[in-house]
Amino acid sequence: MKRLILSLSLPAIVFSCLAWGQKGHDVTAYIAERHLTPVAKAAVDSILEGRSMVYWSNWLDNASHTRDYAYTKTWHYKNVDAGERYEEAQANPAGDAVTAIKAQIETLGNPESKFEDTQLAMKILVHVVGDLHMPLHMGHATDLGGNRIKVKYFGRDTNLHSAWDSSLPESAHKWSYTEWQQQIDRATPEQQSAILAGNIDDWAKQTIVIADEVYKETPVNSNLSYDEVARWTPVIEDQFLKGGLRLAHILNTIYDPSYNR
Repeated sequence: MKRLILSLSLPAIVFSCLAWGQKGHDVTAYIAERHLTPVAKAAVDSILEGRSMVYWSNWLDNASHTRDYAYTKTWHYKNVDAGERYEEAQANPAGDAVTAIKAQIETLGNPESKFEDTQLAMKILVHVVGDLHMPLHMGHATDLGGNRIKVKYFGRDTNLHSAWDSSLPESAHKWSYTEWQQQIDRATPEQQSAILAGNIDDWAKQTIVIADEVYKETPVNSNLSYDEVARWTPVIEDQFLKGGLRLAHILNTIYDPSYNR
């Protein structure tokens, strides 16, 4: 377990809207389901009592706004402001997406964990790994992850975070989550190995690089239209795929001793 935590490692802050919207989280969870080993799949099915990861993929967005799970509100994102090094970013004392993923891995990998704690950790992990791959959830604290950046989307007033949440993915393809998986889940073994390389901090840093590109290319009052849909669709596809493959990798590593990516 310690090797997993170190190889999938850790450390600090924006604002949580719905990352990727429901469709994005469903796609991420479904890709992960398709890449679980039989041993890991049996373990996940047992923990979720027959419900799929897709069923629970958006649960945390609602749960975080309830009294019982309000403590998870900051777990959907991690902020690194412009010009700030990842390693030096101020940590959120309430936790962030990276620390939340690490904590769920510890719970899931601990045979002494209570069943209800394990089940909750699974639901949280399925969602937050998706959040880790949404660029604006790795955005700047100063603009609340793009929520304060006013833009137009095909002439409609919105903000940058909201545009990335659902508008761009839905404009990219009018697919169901199963169709998304069928169309984008085609990485070669070599490509999959490259996606799974590194650790959780490395994955967060990769998303932050994309966030920086989004900020540079989307100044305040931009009117996002066909050009932006064409520009960002391959990135969205890539982030969905990475999130799903990495979620499966985490679970396979925890539950299948024979797993070798």
